[in-house]
Amino acid sequence: MALNYIWSGFFLVGFLAALAQWIFLGDTEIFKRIVDGTFDSAKLGVMEIALPLAGVMTLWLGIMNIGEKAGAVGWLAKIISPFFSRIFPEVPKDHPATGHMVMNFSANLLGLDNAATPFGLKAMESLQTLNPNKDTASNAQIMFLVMHTSGLTLIPLAIMAQRAILGAKDPSDIFIPCMIATYVATVTGIIAVSLKQRINLLNGVVLSWLGGMTAAIGLLIWYFTNFLSKQEIELVSKVASNLILFSIIIVFIVGAMRKKVNVYDAFIEGAKGGIQTSLTIIPYLVGMLVAISVIRNSGVMGYVVNGLNWVFVHLGVNTDFTPALPTALMKPLSGSGSKAMMIDAMKTYGVDSFVGRLACIFQGSADTTFYIVALYFGSVGIRKTRYAISYGLIADFAGIVAAIFVAYLFFH
Repeated sequence: MALNYIWSGFFLVGFLAALAQWIFLGDTEIFKRIVDGTFDSAKLGVMEIALPLAGVMTLWLGIMNIGEKAGAVGWLAKIISPFFSRIFPEVPKDHPATGHMVMNFSANLLGLDNAATPFGLKAMESLQTLNPNKDTASNAQIMFLVMHTSGLTLIPLAIMAQRAILGAKDPSDIFIPCMIATYVATVTGIIAVSLKQRINLLNGVVLSWLGGMTAAIGLLIWYFTNFLSKQEIELVSKVASNLILFSIIIVFIVGAMRKKVNVYDAFIEGAKGGIQTSLTIIPYLVGMLVAISVIRNSGVMGYVVNGLNWVFVHLGVNTDFTPALPTALMKPLSGSGSKAMMIDAMKTYGVDSFVGRLACIFQGSADTTFYIVALYFGSVGIRKTRYAISYGLIADFAGIVAAIFVAYLFFH
């Protein structure tokens, strides 16, 4: 029901905002901008997201099937099952869903979005096999989605590349702030959902895993900042990410060949589901993207930012961060929209300005909650999202707050 009210609300609020601008401000182009935006978003959903995704899905579902027949996915599930069995109590130990989720999180950590999405959709499909109510999100599916929407990424490669294109003196200077902000968002999401689902996090296994991950990230930050130059950080990020991903493919193929699996047939068998999955998500994807377009083109986002700025001014809070807020507010709605806002902030205020850098940290601090809900739940036919969106937004909000704090700490 939540998604129903949110989706309808986007259209109603957008219409009322447009009507007010036409009547009181004389903006005769507002309705044309909104309608044109709906057509553009519908085209974007099909031609630039769903259809290209079909090719990527076909490839990676085929590779994933090879990995399953090689036993690699099951091996990953066994390694991480002590931790996952506690935060995903509904998922049996060594279930393939665990391995699929690990592959998704690993690709996200490396900043490899093209690989992360097929892995994530496969994980959601596996979790759906355990779901007794097929049209309602299960606890495990909500935990997975919130962890995914927190956008945990170790290396914000795309953001650093965009900063380099725009002439930043040090494109990778947002590397550590992004890592801190996205990690805060992820941990907040896990804790919030665990409290809602009454999952006990105060046990040795969970605390050791979270402590170990925190220590590993801290060690990585320390190594990168003390032993690598900024150019070397970018080079290592680029080479390591793609090397690890390609190595996974090779390991899957070699493992399958050792088990005397017909690798090519296994690939074709898994790849057949790619087109069908992409076709399934089109209605969900187009519906959400069009609704988001209405909110964006009706000017509601600008009014929200101005309202927040007014509130902060009257509270006596430093408002240097508010010009970057459009990126933060757009991020849960649209990845391409928030990227456009980030680029606009860097061009308007300067790529190395406080606002320009903060916009980049906002972009790297979380993921596109509404898009992910539409994509992942739509792929398995879930209509009742329960509290998935609200808790995904809690993680997003934590990432935004953390991004503001680290930006003031590093760049103000």
